[in-house]
Amino acid sequence: MQKPFLIVLIIAILGALAINFVAPELNAAVAFFVGAIIASAVFTLQGQTSSSSDNASSVEQYTGPTMTLYVGNLPYRVHEGEVKELFGKYGPVNSVRLVRDRKTGRRKGFGFIEMSEAGAKKAMSKLNEYEFQERTLKVREAKSQDSDKSEKPAAS
Repeated sequence: MQKPFLIVLIIAILGALAINFVAPELNAAVAFFVGAIIASAVFTLQGQTSSSSDNASSVEQYTGPTMTLYVGNLPYRVHEGEVKELFGKYGPVNSVRLVRDRKTGRRKGFGFIEMSEAGAKKAMSKLNEYEFQERTLKVREAKSQDSDKSEKPAAS
């Protein structure tokens, strides 16, 4: 089952109990039906307002010079949206990639943020050593994979 359906079902049951408590002369099936209608209407209206605000923020993509930041010591429970919101205070964020373990799928506690160059420099200075959800962040400019390969000595 999907989460929205379960939420509407739970709210409908609670609504039916409340309606049955307030008006015991109503049939339980009628009370459940009224609770389901009210719950689905509220859930639909709430979903429309949040999706319209999500669409407005996801449409605008920064096209100027960008920089990729490495962010370490992230809380394991953090989500991309929370990180995007934190870094978005300093400039437009194009993408957030939180690294996961291949076997378990759990987050590893670090990630990469691509954002405007000016915003990235400001975020580096403000958010390095910043306490976020009880963890002290480490924010650096990300190294490209190409530079890592060229720095390693050749094996003989």
